[in-house]
Amino acid sequence: MITTYNFEYCLAEIYQDHICVYINEGVTVIPEHISELNFVTKKHFKNKFFVYIAVRINSYTIDPMIYVESNKIKNLLGIAIVSNHPNQKSHVTIEKVFTNKKLQQFETIEEALQWKDEILKGVRMD
Repeated sequence: MITTYNFEYCLAEIYQDHICVYINEGVTVIPEHISELNFVTKKHFKNKFFVYIAVRINSYTIDPMIYVESNKIKNLLGIAIVSNHPNQKSHVTIEKVFTNKKLQQFETIEEALQWKDEILKGVRMD
């Protein structure tokens, strides 16, 4: 891990080629939150592709408009959702409608990291 950021609404862990985000209990994730994370990703992933991993261990709400903002992040290649909650698959199906990024749900962080490696393999920023 390179560093962590403890925002009011989440904990963000920065790694070489991905960011893991843990949203706090009871939060409603809104587009302004993506703006804060975008600042962090510009700092750490300025000239390289990365993957966003949302580790959904807490209960929170997502405003689908966050995907309009995340779609603007050119070097974001994919979004992995990590959760073993039974309703998560239907939530991810709905979320996919709002994004132009690869979006996949996994039950473990290890599975998400394998997927991250697959989609980043051989991709370069020119």
